[in-house]
Amino acid sequence: MNYVIRAAKPGDLQSIYEMAKLTGGGFTNLPPDRQALRAKLERAEAGFNSEKEYPADELYLMVLEDLDSGEVRGTCQIFGQVGQRWPFYSYRIGTDSKHSEQLDRTFHAQVLMLSNDLNGASEVGGLFLHPAARAGGLGLLLARSRYLFIARHRARFGDRILAELRGVIDEAGGSPFWDGVAGKFFGMNFQEADQFNAVHGNQFIADLMPKHPVYIAMLSEQARSVIGIPHPTGRAAMRMLENEGFAFENYVDIFDGGPTMTARTDQVASVRDAKHVAIAGVAEGGEDALIATGNLSDFRCCFGKVGAGSTIDAEAARMLRIGAGDQISWIGR
Repeated sequence: MNYVIRAAKPGDLQSIYEMAKLTGGGFTNLPPDRQALRAKLERAEAGFNSEKEYPADELYLMVLEDLDSGEVRGTCQIFGQVGQRWPFYSYRIGTDSKHSEQLDRTFHAQVLMLSNDLNGASEVGGLFLHPAARAGGLGLLLARSRYLFIARHRARFGDRILAELRGVIDEAGGSPFWDGVAGKFFGMNFQEADQFNAVHGNQFIADLMPKHPVYIAMLSEQARSVIGIPHPTGRAAMRMLENEGFAFENYVDIFDGGPTMTARTDQVASVRDAKHVAIAGVAEGGEDALIATGNLSDFRCCFGKVGAGSTIDAEAARMLRIGAGDQISWIGR
């Protein structure tokens, strides 16, 4: 399996655009808009070239390349710190409790509260795997390669990390949550709002969204039923996040109501358990692993085998372009 994760380059625009058209909507970090994707690639190039060794508004965009064909078959993203360019909005599910002495009753009502609690966190997102490559654990390679990148550049990321999962989208491409909540205040359907956000950012949310709590009991059954529920295609991603130590802490996306998962960066399993060693040599056999090397734009990651004496197999050495004495970071597969 000759697949490697590497930093995205301007020449990847067409491949990423073709994948973006396959997402089916609701995928804010990968809009099917060539101009927006070009701007994203330019921003990523600046991020990889930045000398800031602290959390900042940097984007790191990586792709999965099939080395046999040269085709790009997946993409993933990491944001150094959200809430810098514009506020990062979520809904937080809370409780409003009321008590009546006359009735001798206490009522607990769930509410959605517009929140900036997650400002300053880092974010992993934008993970998409081409339908033709959804086998052999390549989704896992895409997902976990981001944590090895973070482990190798820890100073560039915050102490908290989040991942937004796409919410439920109906067959027509609409969002029951959007229709029941935000759509009533914006005069546009979900697809229009999602596209506008992907291209222009979410300042319009701050301008138009009411700041008072929304009582969940007053929403339609369709809207209530999807709060905190991932899109069916995102359930495997949610399990992978949970395996890494992420948890759902009652934050949901303001557009589609999908769950926002959070974790302490240093407690993410693939960050915490990553081993950083110099290669002793190339040899066959060893533990199945994800192996990463290189810094920033030179970062590369692939599946391989790591031996007891810090050896790696020849195929991984070839794909990573490394040999004895080079530094790697690795985690068991």
